[in-house]
Amino acid sequence: MITVDQLTVRYGVATALDRVSLDVQPGEMVALIGPNGAGKSTLVDTLSGILRPAGGTVRVQGRLAHVPEGRQVFPDLSVDDNLRLGGWRIRNRDTGPIYEVLPALAALRRRRAGRLSGGEQQMVAVGRALMARPDVLAVDELSLGLAPLVVADLARHLSALNAERGLAVLLIEQNARLALELCSRGYVLEAGRIATAGTAAELAADPRVSAAYLGAGA
Repeated sequence: MITVDQLTVRYGVATALDRVSLDVQPGEMVALIGPNGAGKSTLVDTLSGILRPAGGTVRVQGRLAHVPEGRQVFPDLSVDDNLRLGGWRIRNRDTGPIYEVLPALAALRRRRAGRLSGGEQQMVAVGRALMARPDVLAVDELSLGLAPLVVADLARHLSALNAERGLAVLLIEQNARLALELCSRGYVLEAGRIATAGTAAELAADPRVSAAYLGAGA
């Protein structure tokens, strides 16, 4: 669904991504982990067309939807209106199917998004992306600023979407443990370059990855 080949992205003279290559196949959940400032959000912003590459290629097969870092809901609009904005390019903007996937939102549909908790706003952001009927979902920092129980619930929904609908997912996460538990394989991005890649089990067993991202003794 996603093929990134030798991608280079710059901000002025500063290189944010340096010849990065990765792929996400249909029905896969793939993790992209790394420290803050490694270039993870730059990559997903380039996939979404927000940024233009200085070199290399990006190919997306099918429709991609982006769940941005920090949720970025429209605070003065209702939950339902936030969801509808996600489907602005499709004819049928019925939000009913989203409430079936994320039933906790149904009772909040008329509430202003700015008055929701962080976890509820993250559900809105995911639901808004799903309104585009994507083939692949790029999720930037699912767990950011959220309590563990809330993260676990969101992770369960994401896994169900992948298993039941075959939705491909690129999960960009600082929480490496979460990412490697959810995804079958992953990439480690450091200082704008892919430092290592492999199955989730291989990355979890790699002493360098374990020490840097999973904690001592992991």
